[in-house]
This record gives sequence, C-alpha cells and structure tokens, in this order.
Amino acid sequence: MSRSTPLRDVHESLGATLTDFAGWLMPLRYGSESAEHNAVRQAAGLFDLSHMGEIFLTGPQAGEALDYALVGHLSAMGHGRARYTMLVDERGRVLDDLIVYRLGDEEFMVVANAANAEKVAEELKNRAKAYDVRVEDRSDQYALIAIQGPRSQEILATLTDADLASLKYYTITPGRVDGRDALIARTGYTGEDGFELIIANDDAVPLWNALTAAGEPHGLKPAGLSSRDTLRLEAGMPLYGNELSAELTPFDAGMGRVVKFDKPGDFVGRPALEAVKDDPPRRRLTGLVARGRRVPRHGYPVTKDGAVVGEVTSGAPSQTLGKPIALAYIDAGVDTEGLAVDIRGKQEPVDVVELPFYRRNK
Repeated sequence: MSRSTPLRDVHESLGATLTDFAGWLMPLRYGSESAEHNAVRQAAGLFDLSHMGEIFLTGPQAGEALDYALVGHLSAMGHGRARYTMLVDERGRVLDDLIVYRLGDEEFMVVANAANAEKVAEELKNRAKAYDVRVEDRSDQYALIAIQGPRSQEILATLTDADLASLKYYTITPGRVDGRDALIARTGYTGEDGFELIIANDDAVPLWNALTAAGEPHGLKPAGLSSRDTLRLEAGMPLYGNELSAELTPFDAGMGRVVKFDKPGDFVGRPALEAVKDDPPRRRLTGLVARGRRVPRHGYPVTKDGAVVGEVTSGAPSQTLGKPIALAYIDAGVDTEGLAVDIRGKQEPVDVVELPFYRRNK
C-alpha cells in the first residue's frame, strides 16, 4: 500500500490525480500539466516533496564520516551551505544522488530521493560505524514543501522575516515561516529560483494554505510530479533511474566533477573510480530536440543510418520550446548529424543541442 504525505487531503480537495511514486501516493497533476509548468516558469508553483528522505548526521566526526561515505568533500563545507553529491558502491556505481546541507559544526542533513531513502540511510549508518557520529533517518518526522519560480521570493517574503535576499543559491538557514519553525533552503529542481521548506509534519497543511493564499495574487499554482519532471528535463537535470543508475559511475554520466579525489582519507568506491577517471567516455549525455511532434520517450533507441547508437533516458513535450525534447546517451565518436529516434518503428529526426534546453534569466 502506498504511503501518504501529510498533504494528501489537501491534494484530494484540489482535485489532484494521485499516483504511486516510489511507494508514495503523490499528486501527478491538479489539472493542466502545461498550466502548472508555465506557472513555475512565469510566476510560481507549489510542490509537495514530502516523499523525499531526510537523514541527519550529528557528532564530532559527522563531516569525516560523510567524506568517507560519499564522493564529495563535505567536511569542507561552510555552515549553511549545500552541495550536490553522490553515494556510490565499491564498484563506483551510483546508488543515489543527494544534496547535503551543513546545519552546524557537528550537524549535517542529507536529502535523498524517495525511492532510495531507506537504502541511503542504511548505507550511511554502515559506513559511519568507525566514526564518532549518530546517523538518524528522520524522514517520517518532516514534510517538505517547495515554492519555485521567479516570484517565489516575493511570495515567501510575506510570510517570513528570514533575509531571503541574502540567502544565496545552494544555501540553507533556519527561520520562521507563517510563525512556524522551518529550514529554508534555496536549492531546487526546476531550473528556476526557489525555496524548499523542511517543516514538522503537523505544520504542512497550515503552511501550504498560507503559501497558497500569499501566492494567489501572484499567479502561484499547485504543481504535481508531471510538471516537475518536464521542468527538470528542460533544465537538463538528471533523474535517478533515468540518467543515473546503479549501472553507471559518475564518470559514465558525465558528472565526474562531483568526485573529489583531493580530499583527505579514503572513501567508498575510490579505487574503482580512480581506475576509470582518465578513460575516454564510452558515451555522452546529449540533448535532443525532435523536428516533428512525436515524443522520444525513456528507453527508445537513438539511431543513425538505421544503426542503434544510443538510448533515450528522458523525454517529454517542452512547454517552453514548443517542441518535444529528450536526454539520451549517445556512443562516443558518433557524428551527431542525421540522428533519429526510433518511435514505434518509425525513424523520427532529431537535432542535437547543448544542455540545458532552458536557462533562466538571472
């Protein structure tokens, strides 16, 4: 049976189409996917992300434990900073991609993808056994609400005295929002400016309602998983299970930059990653724009002159570009002129473009 977030009743009252996602009953859409997508690009959207995992590491060696457990140099982070990183296995294969926040001298929060949260918590506990640190999976204690879009700061500012203007991208601060304690992070997964609010479960419904009321004059709309996926795709952001998986290393995914070999000490997967770090990539993650109206979807073959040279990892109609777009892994050395995607037996021409497909004006 699917688990429910504290906002399930709110989603049902808004007429959301609910679907199982990673074992959670989540809003897929509330009405028009394109309207939700465009609201985030033009004004603001409100997302329930309470299915994500929140794992806390506290203690004198919390930073060192994370340095060993993950590929990043997390102990070097300053207070209030966030960093994108990955958990890999001994073979260097990606088990999940994560955001780590430093909350204090001896406290970090790791946010994991919903489908992997329990696995990430167990891995962190096992890898931290030799360190003076406590690892706690507090996912069941917190809700996570995101407000994303160019008007998100303007809306959120009416409900908090936190200095949002000085909160830089990939930072976090404690604050009060609508009179309730929250961790306010300026990260996101849409390609737009925005904030994530990590709050107690009991505060989720009143805070959602307060944000809805504050955002109504500014064009804010509730937004579901469908628009979240098309937004992140336009922004060229990877999705675990599509662009990232336990079959790929960070280098396979073109994201070797997150692996920090210059940090002190050993880390899980280091020997395997050092062995491949200088290897030429076998394939590369590429942006595709369809010339026609048919949409390249996950798993569809990419072809050249009838031969398979790659595979689509994510695809959807782009509301912003007005054309279908896709991410795909293409074999290295392939001339990208004249590529096509095999859509149910028909070769649909595509053009290769630089990523991301969409970049906001800052």
